[in-house]
Amino acid sequence: MLRQLLRPSAPLSLQPGSALAPVALGLALTLLAAPSCRAVPALDPLPAPLPLHWPTSAPPPVQPAQPVLWVSLGPRLGPAPGGVAKAAPLVLQAAAGELVVTDADGQRLSGSSVRLRWQEEPLAEPFQLARTVLGPFASFESAEQAATAWRELGVAPVIAHPAEWEVWAPAATQAPAGLQARQVEQRFSQRLVLTSGEPGAAGAALKGPLRITAPGGLRWEGGVFQGPFRLASNAYGGWTLIEEVPLERYLLGVVPHEIGAGSPPAALAAQAVLARTWSLRNKHRYATDGYHLCADTQCQVYADPRQAGAAVRAAIQATRGQVLTWQGEPIHAVYHATNGGMAAGFEEVWSGSPLPYLQAAPDGPPAFNARFAVPLAAASLPALLANGGSAYGAYHPRFRWQRLLTTAQVQQALTTARLPVGTPLKLSVLERGPSGRVMALAIEGSEGRQVLRRDAIRRTFRQLPSTLFELRAEGAGRWRFNGGGFGHGAGLSQAGAIDLAGRGWTLPQLLSRYYPGTQLQPLEALGQGL
Repeated sequence: MLRQLLRPSAPLSLQPGSALAPVALGLALTLLAAPSCRAVPALDPLPAPLPLHWPTSAPPPVQPAQPVLWVSLGPRLGPAPGGVAKAAPLVLQAAAGELVVTDADGQRLSGSSVRLRWQEEPLAEPFQLARTVLGPFASFESAEQAATAWRELGVAPVIAHPAEWEVWAPAATQAPAGLQARQVEQRFSQRLVLTSGEPGAAGAALKGPLRITAPGGLRWEGGVFQGPFRLASNAYGGWTLIEEVPLERYLLGVVPHEIGAGSPPAALAAQAVLARTWSLRNKHRYATDGYHLCADTQCQVYADPRQAGAAVRAAIQATRGQVLTWQGEPIHAVYHATNGGMAAGFEEVWSGSPLPYLQAAPDGPPAFNARFAVPLAAASLPALLANGGSAYGAYHPRFRWQRLLTTAQVQQALTTARLPVGTPLKLSVLERGPSGRVMALAIEGSEGRQVLRRDAIRRTFRQLPSTLFELRAEGAGRWRFNGGGFGHGAGLSQAGAIDLAGRGWTLPQLLSRYYPGTQLQPLEALGQGL
């Protein structure tokens, strides 16, 4: 069984200085000295490298004509190691009528509800994992940049999300310049399986993936989803509930939860286009786990599609199949709640090259834009934060905000992020981007110094709504953050779009403002660009 899980053997390396070089030299001398008819013993093949994670199957490609996304409704199902005996069963409940569960061997279970129980099944021989790990990273985007750096060195990494975003490569792989790696090795003698057996009874394991059909819908975490569904093992030894959902139905579960169902029609239409574009651009996000997208804030919030009202349905239908593109490919269609009057450039938020359609810019009427032109001068930031009320979307409750962090809060945040500095003594801004956002924040402590960059700032200090802030010490062990905006600040400001749509702006005007130079195109026109 273990051999089936391991990767194919790597080719022999006979480069000078390699571990095999002395063997190769010895073999060459033997061949020269031996008669031509004498057989030479063959070298034993190198052992196959250990796998990085538990086996999974990649989700299918998304087809432009009939796009279907595999979305995880339950990404981490199963008890913690050693907790099987006390684990509650996995209950699948039909919203109406019956549901049917079929395993890979054709075993069939059905009923208005189906109870599946967790069981640890011994392996015929131990299963070992070994990998080199970069991270954790504050976002998928930052993890992707690290993965790109590895690919440029000829390494084939994978991006994973066991708890935070990480990048994995074979054991003993050298880290890219500027990044630190750690080695992880694991050994398992059991695997987690699902069974239909009764409590306390050893039932036969159901062979995954399990297919689930529920004509009347499946109840899951307070919602009802149409499916079809599959239960499949994930990369971390547990299981995942996945819905196979057509793209346009997926949007019914996203748009009202991202921008609000009561938004003006043009703002709803813009959100529909962006959610559609974002999902297609990010369909590789969870490939390691065997699906395209998650249903929480690591992707786009996806909930019960039935809750979408008439206005949301009209916006999705009016933009059906349309995506925002740059040079024939879906753009990075990022968006956020409010930019605080100042849009961020891509490179201010995430590591990577600037994008021509995600640039820093003031977000207000002409007089406001002239006053707070980019790059924003350091002397202008206090005025922006104190007098930015004429910007678009200024009604948002976190358009302006203040936070006070104490020594204990700073220390706790750094400890949680595994970035200890002892007792924090000083916080200082080292670098700002063109929009005025903090790109590097230094924390000096009694036992060291840490510098947080870009999205790692908000990931570490989750109390901060954005990185558009002033910072000042306010007495011993107290720091005042005076800021604006909620979210990363790049792309569409939802508050700004709602404001502008209320003033009569159209869908093309909104998209052009927040993503200049992009084009609105039908999916079918993208071809291989999808």
